[in-house]
Amino acid sequence: MPEQHYTLLAIDDHPLFRKGVSDLIDMDPSLELIGEAANGEDGLVLAREFNPDLILLDINMKGTNGLETLKAIKSFQLDSRILMLTVSDNEEDVLAALKNGADGYLLKDMEPEDILKSIRKAVEGTVVISDHLTQLLAKALREDDRLDTQSTMPDLTSREKEILQHIAQGLSNKQIATNLAISEGTVKVHVKHLLKKLNLHSRTEAAVWALNQGKKPSS
Repeated sequence: MPEQHYTLLAIDDHPLFRKGVSDLIDMDPSLELIGEAANGEDGLVLAREFNPDLILLDINMKGTNGLETLKAIKSFQLDSRILMLTVSDNEEDVLAALKNGADGYLLKDMEPEDILKSIRKAVEGTVVISDHLTQLLAKALREDDRLDTQSTMPDLTSREKEILQHIAQGLSNKQIATNLAISEGTVKVHVKHLLKKLNLHSRTEAAVWALNQGKKPSS
């Protein structure tokens, strides 16, 4: 069976970094960089044109910054997963990105081979977050008043607990649907309901919340 092929788009205003990312991606034959953009505006055009499997997105860009670009891409309702790849470890940036639907958050100071491994995981549906940011997120969630009142698991249905468990493992809706033998549309509905019950904004937040709770919801 031929290996799955994935398409990627890089949006970053640093040409040397885009070149480095391109070289990294060339090392994995299952990955193909089908477009590059030096700013958010051009990135939005390419995202709509190519609908890639994964978009690598910087935060600090002139003009339309990464967070604004992220929101705009999400409004297109593309299938693309979005991985923030940036130098910013600012807590507000990290939380804003995840609350607005980013599927992962990596720092550029990682070793190149680790970035490539994380890109591969992200394109396959896994939530990837730099290690020390996971600790930052856990701390931020613990300090969040919304969650301080949630000392116990909210009233999730058995199916919602199953899906939360899969989200915590970083699986996509399609992968969850396959594992549970239900439709992808049904998964989307359950995800929407459990996010509302948890008072969270994105599946990535839900994954971090589940890890922070130290709970792997029972199936």
